[in-house]
Amino acid sequence: MHMHLFNFTSVKLHVTLLLGMCFAVTVSVAGQTDLSVSSQGVEGQTVLPLTLSGAVLMAQGSSPRAKLASTRLSNRYWSYRSTLADFKPQINLSGTLPLLNRSIEPIVLPDGDEAFISRSLMRNSVGVNISQDIALTGGTLFANTSLERLDIFKQGPDPGRTSYLSTPISVGYRQNISGYNALKWTKLLAPLSYQEAQRQYQEDREDLALGAAARFFAVLSAQLNLEAAQIRKTNADTLFAVSKGRFEVGRIAETELLQIELGALNAITEVEQARVDLQRNAETLRNFLGIAEAVSFELEPPTLIPDFHVNADTALYHAEQNRSEIIGFRRRLLQAEEQLVAAKAASGMSGDLFMTFGLAQSAPGLSEAYQDPLNNQLLTLGLSVPIADFGKRRARREVAQSNSELEALNVAQERVSLEQNVLLLVRQFDLLRNNISLAKRAFDVSERALDITRKRYLIGKIGITQLNLAIQEQNKARVLYANALQRFWIAYYELRLNTLYDFHTGKALRNEVKY
Repeated sequence: MHMHLFNFTSVKLHVTLLLGMCFAVTVSVAGQTDLSVSSQGVEGQTVLPLTLSGAVLMAQGSSPRAKLASTRLSNRYWSYRSTLADFKPQINLSGTLPLLNRSIEPIVLPDGDEAFISRSLMRNSVGVNISQDIALTGGTLFANTSLERLDIFKQGPDPGRTSYLSTPISVGYRQNISGYNALKWTKLLAPLSYQEAQRQYQEDREDLALGAAARFFAVLSAQLNLEAAQIRKTNADTLFAVSKGRFEVGRIAETELLQIELGALNAITEVEQARVDLQRNAETLRNFLGIAEAVSFELEPPTLIPDFHVNADTALYHAEQNRSEIIGFRRRLLQAEEQLVAAKAASGMSGDLFMTFGLAQSAPGLSEAYQDPLNNQLLTLGLSVPIADFGKRRARREVAQSNSELEALNVAQERVSLEQNVLLLVRQFDLLRNNISLAKRAFDVSERALDITRKRYLIGKIGITQLNLAIQEQNKARVLYANALQRFWIAYYELRLNTLYDFHTGKALRNEVKY
């Protein structure tokens, strides 16, 4: 079910981006305004028919800001994928092929003295390492296997020697024992950040829809203002011509004739100013939509108003389910909690545990290097215990505690503001719909009243003051009608932005993006 707004008889609003515009305006005997608009642009210029929904789709699909929003989401997606990869095994191949050393170096002799000895050797090594971060503990489990060959070159009859060092298997574990597990918090926060980015992308798209609607109506309002200025100029010219005849026969005073002539001159200025405003707004719309070429817009006003009811509880529910701020609230509270845990851990004892167990063997031949391998073990525990820091750690802990409490208060206040904004939009929506009907009726009445007043003036029944008042009332009603229409559609897209839900179609506003 829809409500009809404009009742133009076969009217197309044709808006050009160029100054060369020619408008034909006629006034019928019945006093109804018949508007026909034509444009004279550059030869070969594209004429682009455009509806409000078409402008929205164009803004969301190909505008510069749409591409920017898509790029931001892509960046967040690959950042999220990189974080997920951190929790999977990492396999690396390393090697030195070769390391050649021919040099004279100071060497410590068996008796403790040093001497400069000529050295000539080549070392080659290759190894495979696999590691896995453990989110539960925050430690890292690793294993590796490697093989190293050492060639010592000698001068003279000594052919030198070759030896191998093999490590068939070595496993180890590294663990921080301070109590702060960064991996755990990353695993909690990364999915929230990406969900927030996805919802922010949908909000960016709806913000584009809102921006397109605002610019669409700016052009439409400028079009209506130009048409109104053209009508006023035509009426002022007609009135001035009639008044000159009446002045010549002595029926009006010269002061009244001068006042009417001034009105005709002002009407010319209004037309030129309206043209400039129209061109400026049309250029803004073209840039917003990302249209590179010079085009003429053929705007089709939104003649149908969707008839649907918006329930406040339903709007709040969808806002809670869809808005990025809801995910952002949870993320911010978790981040504040993480900072508090980190500050508490830093104020106490800290240390690192490192241990490895492996098998190794060395031999002059490759096959012998893998026979009867020997055990290799390493265990280290490093500790750092604060003794006196004159309150530095405590101060950091108290700051983190205060920041956590402050963030909780900010989140609570922002949640209330979000809910209040949604409720306000819902309350205003039905009022704006009703205002359109009232504004349309007032505009129709003002047009009829102006037509009657103009005819009475032409036959000498009333003076110029009454006619000017009627013209002002008609202009005011026209502006109020156009503003009412604009406010409704802006509110419609604001409601979509704040709930990410289309109450007209009954569907959530989600746009799947695949990479």
